[in-house]
Amino acid sequence: MFARVKGGVFSPARIPAAIAVAVIALCAVLVDHQNKLVSDQVTRADVLAKVNVVRAKLEGKINGNLQLARGLVAAVSTEPYMGQQRFAELASRLFNEESQLRNIAGAPDLVISLMYPMAGNEKAIGLDYRKNDQQRAAALRARDERRLVLAGPVELAQGGQAFIGRFPVFVKSAGNTERFWGIVSAVVDVQRLYQASGLLDKDLGIDIALIGKDSLGAKGVQFFGDERVVKSDPVMADVLFPSGSWQIAAIPKGGWPSVPTNAWRLRAIMAAAAALILIPFLVAGRLINERQRNYWELNRLSRRLELALEASAIGVWEHDLETNHLAWDDRVNEIYGREADGGARGYPDWAGAIHPADLPGALADFDKAAAGRSTYSSEYRIVRPDGEIRHVRSRAIFYQAANNSPRMVGAEWDVTADVLLNTDLVRAKQLTESKNTELESAKARIEHVALHDSLTDLPNRRYLDQVLEDYTAKARLNGGYAALLHVDLDRFKHINDTLGHAAGDAMLVHASSVLQSNVGDRGFVARIGGDEFIVLCTVRDDVGQAAELADRIIDEMRKPVYYHGNQCRFGVSVGIAIDNGKDADAKQLLVNADIALYRAKRRGRNRHEFFSGELQSEIVNAKRIADEILAGLERNEFVAYYQPQFDAKTLEIVGVEALARWKHPERGILAPDVFLKIAEELNVVSVIDRKVLQQSLLDFEAWSGEKIGIPRVSVNVSARRLQDEELLKSLRALNIRKGTFSFELVESIFLDDNDDLVTWNVEQIKQLGIDIEIDDFGTGYASIVSLLKLQPRRLKIDRQLVDPIVNSPQQRQVVSSIIEIGKALGIEIIAEGVETMKHARLLKGLGCDILQGYAFGHAMDPEGLKSFVRSRRLRVAS
Repeated sequence: MFARVKGGVFSPARIPAAIAVAVIALCAVLVDHQNKLVSDQVTRADVLAKVNVVRAKLEGKINGNLQLARGLVAAVSTEPYMGQQRFAELASRLFNEESQLRNIAGAPDLVISLMYPMAGNEKAIGLDYRKNDQQRAAALRARDERRLVLAGPVELAQGGQAFIGRFPVFVKSAGNTERFWGIVSAVVDVQRLYQASGLLDKDLGIDIALIGKDSLGAKGVQFFGDERVVKSDPVMADVLFPSGSWQIAAIPKGGWPSVPTNAWRLRAIMAAAAALILIPFLVAGRLINERQRNYWELNRLSRRLELALEASAIGVWEHDLETNHLAWDDRVNEIYGREADGGARGYPDWAGAIHPADLPGALADFDKAAAGRSTYSSEYRIVRPDGEIRHVRSRAIFYQAANNSPRMVGAEWDVTADVLLNTDLVRAKQLTESKNTELESAKARIEHVALHDSLTDLPNRRYLDQVLEDYTAKARLNGGYAALLHVDLDRFKHINDTLGHAAGDAMLVHASSVLQSNVGDRGFVARIGGDEFIVLCTVRDDVGQAAELADRIIDEMRKPVYYHGNQCRFGVSVGIAIDNGKDADAKQLLVNADIALYRAKRRGRNRHEFFSGELQSEIVNAKRIADEILAGLERNEFVAYYQPQFDAKTLEIVGVEALARWKHPERGILAPDVFLKIAEELNVVSVIDRKVLQQSLLDFEAWSGEKIGIPRVSVNVSARRLQDEELLKSLRALNIRKGTFSFELVESIFLDDNDDLVTWNVEQIKQLGIDIEIDDFGTGYASIVSLLKLQPRRLKIDRQLVDPIVNSPQQRQVVSSIIEIGKALGIEIIAEGVETMKHARLLKGLGCDILQGYAFGHAMDPEGLKSFVRSRRLRVAS
């Protein structure tokens, strides 16, 4: 009885209904839970919307009140000694705006002595922040962090609560440093701020708590609202200020709802839907149960048959030897390409399908087995009706039926895949043997290509690396030394650019031929890239052998080479390094030869240079200076020094020239002759120029503020910076006042240059109100046409022309001519290198406008220049 009930309840037909019940129950729970989540999210979103309104008002009110006080802070930093009357005058303007400011206090040296309004706040006068436990920490934090600190709420000495924004004030002092003046405090009334921000609105609909006293955010304590709000999973939001933040915590009035308002209605709907789903399942279950029993029995039988068919890939046949009747199953019919229709088959059907070439052997095997009543075994090809050829293997045994008729029963299976695989394997073996032969040949070619240059067929860098160590060792064993010549073609790029790469390739091939013919089998020649070659040879006691070889190569390379009717000329520079038998790493020879090559190119090319210890020291020293320059740029060690310029007639200061100096941490102040050449190689001259310009702008603004009276600053600008497409954009960003700055351009690198970008940049610089001066005039090759084209404001005569005018009438006439040319073109004339007052008198007599030199003043740092100008004023006044 129990088994029957159990089978009825837990039958497979009931499973869908049971699953449906479980799914519906799970869905009901999930929907109910989701409904509560959605209800909570809607409620939280409503609370968050209201919180965001309050947060925005708090941020706006606090930031607005603090912003009003920033202007007063800026005024105090420029007028550090202002009194109460001036302070009250400035502060009163802030209270004209709609704000929650209660008062503004100034505390020089952290003691309140300035106040507005004074009425009602008298008790705060004299308050020392350092002695007030409640306010000391915030005041000292504002001073130490050099930024605004919002403190509060704070109990005021004059009574009441307020939020206080403390602004640290720093003023300029001697030595271009800053000193701490004190603190300006903006006092925001607590109740007025709460009222203006809506925190006290009874219709707000939410309970709010504020956390983060003294703008400490989540780390601060709660200072507004009920503690219950913070403990009730509130909606949180950050109130952000320039110096910190608060946190707002909010919940609905009365707390969060425990049950959504639509919960019971939703549950009733889900119950009705469950009933509509379950009833059809129960009815259908009974119908399915009966059908299922029949299905399982049928499935069991079908599965056994299916497994048997899948496991057998062999067709079975039976041949009646008396009647020649054949019986084929479906698998044999499939092998022979016949229809699996169960139709009768005869001996001709089998024999007719066998490939003509295999038919005699197949028939002989069958007849032999039939005659001897033995086992039959054969393999042959058949031709299907569609023309496809298949390979078949057949095996059979002889037996007699119940009526004593002789028969053969056998099996056949398709072995085409095996036959084709064997054929492919044989063919693959033959192909592999052939490929192995080709690979050996290709390997030899690849190794040659990998170790040789494709253009000249010379050994390449990889080949050189392989033989260099062995070559030097072998040279030592033979009583000599390995000499490495690093050969670099001069003017090769010019040929490439003018006649094309095909011409360049022809020159490289010619150069390789010259090297091979001069070295022969006595050395090793390699092309290591581009237009660079390496020659290895052995020298005995006389290193001059390497020099003679280099000279022969240089002389032969000088000879013209004709390419398609064009005469091509190029030369070579050679760096030579000799193995001294001490270096363990032969590859150091390459480095040494490269250093020597660098020296040969710097000394005019078309020559050779030997590597030496002095050369290495020079290179190492240059690298050290280069590294120090780059590090100095990062540490802002390059500063501006200023040499004053004087009116030739009145001897009044009319300007200064900003000169780059390197404030070296160990060697002190260094002039450009120490670092400029290496800086040019590093391509950082424009960076130094930019730093000098930026410092000059800051110093000029400081001088103007202190009424020092420097009318104009001249700054050197390199030619590379004039080619910078971003130059004008950076100059506009600096907002240079018109007529206060001028750029000095070196005559020898600009005036006759037809670079359109440079010319356009110069014109745009003029449009920005920056004057153009020509520096070092007389040392280059400028023409009068170039001066007319450029139209500079001033022209500076180089010190090489100025220095000899005292003793040389001819030099005096040259300078006079330059001055007359400048006057004729409306250009002011500056003379630099004025070493004596005799120079000054002569130049004044010749009509020079401005004088600059040691006769009047050396280059000085900004503080030194200020002292120099003030001392001159005192002398004039006395």
